Order: sequence, then C-alpha cells, then structure tokens
Amino acid sequence: MRLLVIEDDKDLNRQIVAALEAAGYAVDSARDGEEGHFLGDTEPYDAIVLDLGLPKLDGISVLSRWRGAGRVMPVLILTARDGWTEKVQGFDAGADDYVPKPFHMEELLARLRALLRRSAGHASNELVCGPVRLDTRASRVLVDGLAIKLTSHEFRLLSYLMHHTGRVVSRTEIVEHLYDQDFDRDSNTIEVFVGRLRKKLGVDVLHTVRGLGYVMNAAGPDAGKN
Repeated sequence: MRLLVIEDDKDLNRQIVAALEAAGYAVDSARDGEEGHFLGDTEPYDAIVLDLGLPKLDGISVLSRWRGAGRVMPVLILTARDGWTEKVQGFDAGADDYVPKPFHMEELLARLRALLRRSAGHASNELVCGPVRLDTRASRVLVDGLAIKLTSHEFRLLSYLMHHTGRVVSRTEIVEHLYDQDFDRDSNTIEVFVGRLRKKLGVDVLHTVRGLGYVMNAAGPDAGKN
C-alpha cells in the first residue's frame, strides 16, 4: 500500500515515514501544503497522513480542495491535543480520522491499518484467501497455518492483492500503489515478484488474467464471471 505523509516538522516527518516503511508501506512525503496538495491530487495514494498547521497552504484547505475535486482516499489528520475546533473542521472538510499530537506511533499505525481495511471493505486485521492468511497488524503471512517468509516487495504485493481479493488488478495499478515516487515505473519487476510470490505461497490462489492483470481468488480466476 502506498501512503503520503504531509508534515512540516522535519524530525516528525522523518519518524513517521521511517515507521511506515518499517511496517511495509511505500511512502512519499511533503513538508508544505502546496507540495502535499499536488502529490495528493496527482498520485493514487491508499491513505494520507495530513498535518493541519502547514506552511504555504493549511491542511484544511488542502483537504477541502481534494474532496472538492472528487479525491476520495482516506485521510488521517494530525492535530494539537487541545485543538478540538480543528478536529471538527477537519471532519467537516472530509477527514476520516485524527490523531492528536503528541501521539504514540503504534496508535498512528493502528488507525491507518483500520482506514485501509475499511476503504477496501474489510472489518478484520486478518485478510483471508483460501489457505492464505495475512495478518496486517503483525505483517505475517500463513499458508495452511504455516508462516512463510516474504521480502518487503513480495509482502507489499500480496497485501495489496489481498486487500482487493476477487478483483482483477492491473500491473499499472500495482506499480502506482506499491512503490514511491523514485521507483522505476518502466521496470518489469512486477512479473518477477508475482512469480516468486506464487512459488513461496505454493497454492493456487494468485492468478494471471491475460491482458488485464492479476487476481487473488481461491476459486480460480474466472470465479464470479457470468
């Protein structure tokens, strides 16, 4: 999953990005409202962490512009602990959740996991496709009850596909949602990661839909089609 962090405090920005990357996310960052608005308006992020007290363009204005333009990605706002009016303004502008400063990083991660689950239609921390189970909280994958080891890229790929189980996901969408701005968009490594992931899973749940992309479906690639 690909996230954006917009926070003007250099140290806090760096800490949040590091924690999100350690949790397996691809992360871009910005330190002012103008750059943050541009990135959120032009890149397909799965969720955004947005500080409200930003230079150049405040967070409420950034969020209002996104929602006015029809951008629907989940947004978690960061507010001062006593800034209840900012919280209300944030929700009215289209925020999905908030975390007051100072905060524990684990709470931020938990709230983001919840936003990502809900946006994909899942209620539990555990995503299931046939014998494959992915624990989003522990970043752990089990196949038939046995843990398997994945690289960070393989885990990102599996996580994104399992958040969208049953839907065909194009290679372009995978690249846009799994890698940050600096990733080589012309790379053919997605096919390599898919091949490695299939081999490690060892079960027939990850299917290629020729000309369209990939789908996670324990019942086969054509399940649900008329």
